[in-house]
Amino acid sequence: MRTPTRRPRSRLLATALAACLGAALTGAAVAGPAVIGATGAAWAGSPAGGRTLGPTTRFYVDPDSEAAHQAITDLTHGDLPDAAAMARLATWPEAAWFTTGTPAQVKDQVRTLVRHAAAQRAVPVLVAYDIPLRDCSQYSAGGAQSDADYQAWISAFAGGLGNGKAVVILEPDALANLPSDCGPTTDPTGAISAARIADIRYAVGVLEARPGTSVYLDAGHSQWHAVGDMAARLIQAGVAQAQGFFLNVSNFEPTDQIDEYGTWISQCIWFATLGPSWAAGHTDYCASQYYSGAAPNDGAPGDAVSPTDPSTWHWTDAWYAQNVGTPPPSQLTHFVADTSRNGQGHWVPPAGKYAGDPQVWCNPPGRGVGARPTAATGVPLVDAYLYVKTIGESDGQCNRSVPGGTVDPEYGIVDPAAGAWWPALAHTLARNATPALTINPHLF
Repeated sequence: MRTPTRRPRSRLLATALAACLGAALTGAAVAGPAVIGATGAAWAGSPAGGRTLGPTTRFYVDPDSEAAHQAITDLTHGDLPDAAAMARLATWPEAAWFTTGTPAQVKDQVRTLVRHAAAQRAVPVLVAYDIPLRDCSQYSAGGAQSDADYQAWISAFAGGLGNGKAVVILEPDALANLPSDCGPTTDPTGAISAARIADIRYAVGVLEARPGTSVYLDAGHSQWHAVGDMAARLIQAGVAQAQGFFLNVSNFEPTDQIDEYGTWISQCIWFATLGPSWAAGHTDYCASQYYSGAAPNDGAPGDAVSPTDPSTWHWTDAWYAQNVGTPPPSQLTHFVADTSRNGQGHWVPPAGKYAGDPQVWCNPPGRGVGARPTAATGVPLVDAYLYVKTIGESDGQCNRSVPGGTVDPEYGIVDPAAGAWWPALAHTLARNATPALTINPHLF
């Protein structure tokens, strides 16, 4: 990750942002990164605020972000529209990813970020991403070499957090993509997946021991695992000891669908753990985006739940109304959602264009930035909408499953490696933002 320590460069970036955006940033921005966030909405970063994200929570904005650097590059090249778009994007908070390093290094990096956030009187969002067998050893392969190494790494990560308020997105894909999901030969006995669950439980324990840290566990997204399957994994991984779970990281599902899916997961967790005695342990009874016992399921159009047709999801809502009712709000698990790239929803390739897997999750064309980061979501169980995936970073070298192909036919090039900054992608996402990108009004 990039640690924001280059103050002279950050001051130059602030000056360039002012030049790109004119009077809207003049004065406040050129004062330098030390004043960013010093006034405006109330700060929720005090340990006295506990773990709950209040609606006025302001999240940390990195003044040395990739978007800020891209604004400088675009301005230098005379590309004023893209420079202005990148400058606007640079005013919004994004999560900081921690993906490697020794325990001592990650502790120092986390401590540095927390210190910068405190100077900004803001709450940092950190992504811990070092689980063994990460991403099934595919595009984002890597991670700790052993469970013992991971536990030492995550303990050091926790040690760097201190006592201030922080949000930790714990290991994207770690639960939705267990080793047993990677293929029939990866974890035939289930032992590696059991160790993965144990690693996550350990991480929850050491992170939640920090008094101001809110930990969220991986729950995939609405076009992946059924509700009951995901709820079971969360329960096993210790979600009851965490603040909640997260959805849609690095993905593109529309916010309203993610909100509904997350609400079902929360209701299913309650149903199987605190609900009626006959439901104890039975997340498999829960209706989902794939099936609802409340639907007629008689083959007539609209009489069964379809994951790709949200107009049928009322059947799933009906099942929860019948079997869960209205649990005490304090007993329902909360969640956060990544809206960094879902402004245009998910990509649907033209019918028949690709014979194999079109890799709709991997650098899909024509996508856009989604709803701005906020803890004032208006949805009771949604603690925050966040930009978790770094907007403009590649998902990997996609080839849409063209046999022997290395070129991505959607772009006509070999895509940058996973995690690499891709200016053209950043520009597209900013250009297609829904709603349109504006300057963050709570930055100064």
